[in-house]
Amino acid sequence: MKKIPLLLFIASTMLLGCSKDDDAAEPEIPVDPVEEPDDKDDEDDEEQTFVLQPEDARTYMVDAAATEETVALFYHLKTISQSKFVVGHQDAFSSFYNDNSGESDVKKTTGSDPGLLGQDFMFITDDSNNGQANNWFYQQEQNIIADAVEAYNKGMINHFTWHIREPYEGDHFYTSEMTEFQKNNAFKSILPGGANHEYYKKKLEKVAEVAKSIKGDDGTLSPIIFRPFHEFDGDWFWWGAAYNTAEEYKTAWRFTVEYLRDELGVHNILYAYSPDNSYSSSSLYLQRYPGDEYVDILGMDNYGDITPQDGSRIEIANEKLKMVSDLAIEKVKIAALAETGFFVDSENALPPNFFSEKLYKALTGDDVEIGFMMFWQNSAASYTIPVPGTEGEDDFLKFLEKEEPMLLEDMHDFYSLPN
Repeated sequence: MKKIPLLLFIASTMLLGCSKDDDAAEPEIPVDPVEEPDDKDDEDDEEQTFVLQPEDARTYMVDAAATEETVALFYHLKTISQSKFVVGHQDAFSSFYNDNSGESDVKKTTGSDPGLLGQDFMFITDDSNNGQANNWFYQQEQNIIADAVEAYNKGMINHFTWHIREPYEGDHFYTSEMTEFQKNNAFKSILPGGANHEYYKKKLEKVAEVAKSIKGDDGTLSPIIFRPFHEFDGDWFWWGAAYNTAEEYKTAWRFTVEYLRDELGVHNILYAYSPDNSYSSSSLYLQRYPGDEYVDILGMDNYGDITPQDGSRIEIANEKLKMVSDLAIEKVKIAALAETGFFVDSENALPPNFFSEKLYKALTGDDVEIGFMMFWQNSAASYTIPVPGTEGEDDFLKFLEKEEPMLLEDMHDFYSLPN
């Protein structure tokens, strides 16, 4: 089994989940397709039974020059999605409930680490990171790289979100903390020809430097899932749809991929497109989609449909995930629930059977096929994954007893293609 590096120190004050949605719009009910004539039945059956072959995996990936390990990761995440999915946890090695450090909180409860480690490029690309040993941000960079290496060596998957600060002052990523000028100009300014385009290129160069430094004990580069400009359908981040056009968003995405892949020679990345939960139809979901040649993973973040106490929106969550799953099947991409979780704290009790019934139904109902799902971080005062003795522990274990969820102990070698 190949190894995986991972490290993330995201301050517990940073986020209790990225999205700020409450109630999402009711999903559009798709019109039933017209029944095909009999002479197309064989063609339809063939489409339904498509199986990705190892030698064809590159055909469907963003980077034709991707490392062998990255191709293998794409292949395995795609093929397991027909019956299973990997369970991940943000900051699993660096953020703990009650600050009880040591083993990951997932391992404390289950005996196994999660299958995927979520981290962030935020501190790494911060303007204050001067690369000096005594610099706090540089220290976080080193911790993050070390955690990523540990994860890869263990056989886990490395996943990086990017809460990049706005480029004018470099202080914030939430628009609630920005001036009107910053909100309305930050994204446009990083586009080619924009006032902060060269600034953005420098940030991508730092991403590339770190991506190329995450190597396992066997000397191979760890593949990483990179999720830039996530939850772009909302208005809480400066890259949100309220502050740029669809074409501007696509331009920024395509430049990001091309600069990392073609100019900086980074070939160990899978690129994940991941709006929040506002999209209920494929046409809306694809409005800002930069194209199959720029995306490996079709994701969705969803808190608002999954967390209501009465479970009244679980069917809606499932319908939206089904839409993403169907698109991924059509395009031969990987589908994912890229971020979710119910934050249990002193004021919020976990809904009954949250993991084993509600979340499970959202993830698996109607033959949804996803390669992975990721819980957001545990922190000193709240948790999304129970630790021993806390509310929801037994239910979380029941969830993991289902056939589909995979922790590290359930995973085979995701970094080698079958012969």
